[in-house]
Amino acid sequence: MHADYDNISQQDKQKDNVTPPEYIQLKAFARQDGALLSLLFTASFAAYILGLASPFYSVLAVVLMVATPFFVAGRLRKFRDYGRDGFISLLRAWAFVILMFFYGGLLFAIVVYAYFAFVDNGFLVDTFTKMMDSPEARQAMTQMGLTAELSQSMEQIAGMRPIDVALNMLTTVIMTGVVLGLPIAALMRKEAKQS
Repeated sequence: MHADYDNISQQDKQKDNVTPPEYIQLKAFARQDGALLSLLFTASFAAYILGLASPFYSVLAVVLMVATPFFVAGRLRKFRDYGRDGFISLLRAWAFVILMFFYGGLLFAIVVYAYFAFVDNGFLVDTFTKMMDSPEARQAMTQMGLTAELSQSMEQIAGMRPIDVALNMLTTVIMTGVVLGLPIAALMRKEAKQS
């Protein structure tokens, strides 16, 4: 009788803990899905840059960003159904989403760095400066009393190195994953029924 109690408690302990193979599996799926997520981020970023000259691409950039949580939820569901036999706890689902955003953010930060180091040549800052120098923007900033703050912000943006932009983007993506991950994990979790 005492041996059966020890076996049950050991099984309960193993159920709550992640074993090394399960952790390896979680990371492997998260890496693959993170790579796919980085492609979505890259497409949205490219559409945003192109959207500075064409409204169609601006709309496309917004649509791709809004699609991100749905894409992540779909990938989590696929991991739950195929990698976890249809069941996943809230914490494991949240960890998967955070890792997915982490890996996707790393790849996307490399893309952002490459863009600002080799392609941009000041295009983004020049475009923002032209937008803020328009009579309408100047009048709006003057009415709100934000002229000095805007000038200071533009100087800071112009002074950023490509690595600074990439690291800011990486931090933003990871924090977005932490915040968005919890509700997505809560919606997609599916606990195994206790027998």
